[in-house]
Amino acid sequence: MFNTSGVDPTSNKREDVSEVINGTLEIFYNVLVTAGPTAMWNDTCGETLLDFGSGEKIIIGVMLAIITAVTVMGNTLVVIAVCVVKKLRQPSNYLLVSLAVADLSVAIVVMPFVIVTDLTGGKWLFGEVFCNIFIGMDVMCCTASIMTLCVISVDRYLGITRPLTYPARQNGQLMAKMILGVWLVSASITLPPFCGWAKNVHAGGVCLISQDFGYTIYSTAVAFYIPMLVMLFMYYKIFRAARKSGLKHRFTDFTRRERLETVASEALRMQGLKPQGVAEECAVLSRLLTRERRNISIFKREQKAATTLGVIVGVFSICWLPFFILSTARPFICGVECSCVPIWLERFLLWLGYANSLMNPFIYAFFNRDLRSTYKDLLRCRYRNINRRLSAVGVHEALKV
Repeated sequence: MFNTSGVDPTSNKREDVSEVINGTLEIFYNVLVTAGPTAMWNDTCGETLLDFGSGEKIIIGVMLAIITAVTVMGNTLVVIAVCVVKKLRQPSNYLLVSLAVADLSVAIVVMPFVIVTDLTGGKWLFGEVFCNIFIGMDVMCCTASIMTLCVISVDRYLGITRPLTYPARQNGQLMAKMILGVWLVSASITLPPFCGWAKNVHAGGVCLISQDFGYTIYSTAVAFYIPMLVMLFMYYKIFRAARKSGLKHRFTDFTRRERLETVASEALRMQGLKPQGVAEECAVLSRLLTRERRNISIFKREQKAATTLGVIVGVFSICWLPFFILSTARPFICGVECSCVPIWLERFLLWLGYANSLMNPFIYAFFNRDLRSTYKDLLRCRYRNINRRLSAVGVHEALKV
């Protein structure tokens, strides 16, 4: 029956088996590559892209959108508060505005594109030209934010330790030059990829900052490691000054109290006998009380500055240190063409760094009563007489002291 075809039946069976096996393998391969539940493969750069379901995309998109919206709202409040409230409109707060503008820029021009990229599993959809522009905006805004935090720490230190000889806090032009310097340094990190020193990586849906060894060391050092060391040093100096002031205050507190009690008892004893002597003793008592209040005020200011800067440095390090360690080590581990780091880890550390832009306005509001009161008025749409209410609060707090 099978010999009528004129074809060797053994060869037919082998071909049929071969076709079945090849077809099965092809179908199995396609299922793994295109319909895998957790990952997709990028052949060009060898990266495993994340593959989210509809529910996961909704949850991730909503969470990242909330982070972006809160970052925009918080930093916008800082800019409006300093511009509207006369009490806050002073040169020392210009740095807060620069910081808020940098963080606001991160939220507006960087985070939306990162959200879209994350929802596609890490695949870049906006082309090579905009990839370079996006990396430039990302690097410049984040570096400006970090550098401004560094300059703020130096400003706080000099304002506490040299209140009479440090002029920048009262000189708007000098403070503006410091802010300009921050943005110029940030631009110095952004421009090299556009000038041919280092090329950003864009291949197969990957948009990655240049992995050139020299550029990586230069950019991470200027953008993070040097500012972090400066901030830690400033925190150490302020903490040391506050601790020294605290020890001095506690050591002399008992002696001053004895002197005040002695003067007061002498004034009471001599009351009615020597009116002129009583008046002199009361004047001495008043001077001692005034000096005591001034010393307490300086001590509290130093303690507050140390606490504020400590929180700022701590949050800053937690947010950015893991990302920059990864960025520094990546070209030495993966090479200069691609990234071998799991995308989920890279994106998580990136958003952890962006979270610093979200936290900055709330950290300063927590330690600044004027900013806190202004936030409340702005959120309640109480724009009228906002300066008068803030002045009344300041007078009330001064009377309490």
